[in-house]
Amino acid sequence: MASSIHNVALDALDAYGLAQFWSKVYGKPLADDDAPGDPEVSISLGDGMNMYFQQVPESKSIKNRMHVCLWPETTRDEEVTRLLELGATVADDCREPDGTGWVVLHDPEGNEFCVLRGTAERGEG
Repeated sequence: MASSIHNVALDALDAYGLAQFWSKVYGKPLADDDAPGDPEVSISLGDGMNMYFQQVPESKSIKNRMHVCLWPETTRDEEVTRLLELGATVADDCREPDGTGWVVLHDPEGNEFCVLRGTAERGEG
């Protein structure tokens, strides 16, 4: 037997606020019953998988041991620009001159995530 992912969970000082950022990243709405101040908030990503945000009293203090890697529908660089406009910040730029590589970003609470090359850049369509 095997397991499958139901939630990818993130601790947050402001669960609702951080979920709003990620809702825009994924283009998916928050659950209908989520509201500002809620200590638990979720975003359905489809296929039974969710991003789950739980409010905690302490802020992030060390590098994530696990993070999300995004495959954009557009180009990597266009997606990085969009995410910066949403409030992300660049943590590390690992793009290579030949077009390979990725960009490590921080969400508004400092959680790391990566943006990989988009589908067309990977030669998949």
